Amino acid sequence: MVDPTMLTDPVQPAYADGAAPRRLLAEAWDHLWPWSRVGFTQQKLVQALGLALAVAVTTVWVLAGMGEMGAGALIGWWVGWSACEVLVRRSAKPYVKEGPWWGRRYRAASLMDLICYVAFKNLLVGALLFLTLKALGRVVV
Repeated sequence: MVDPTMLTDPVQPAYADGAAPRRLLAEAWDHLWPWSRVGFTQQKLVQALGLALAVAVTTVWVLAGMGEMGAGALIGWWVGWSACEVLVRRSAKPYVKEGPWWGRRYRAASLMDLICYVAFKNLLVGALLFLTLKALGRVVV
């Protein structure tokens, strides 16, 4: 659990001081991959369950791409994954960016910070995937 007194303390991910191309790739990976080595050593059960659920959600997206999954089921699975991702990130990567998106300042995250971060990020990613599949005629609404 994150200590409330740490919420203003800066956090520095390993990639934050890197050169622009490498830092941007590492940051994209950070957004898409919620697990970390530290998280796996501290809370193995949460990390393993999160990984198993990620495989299940990926399978659901593949089924949707094949036209075998309805929109409601797809959205339900994505919401479930988002809730699980909050728990995974809380133990693996408990920080958020402070200030503008192009900045390099990070801080320790509260539970609400992680909920908002994951919800917004997954809304954007899910909408992009969903609209792409819908445009290809793969998802029935």
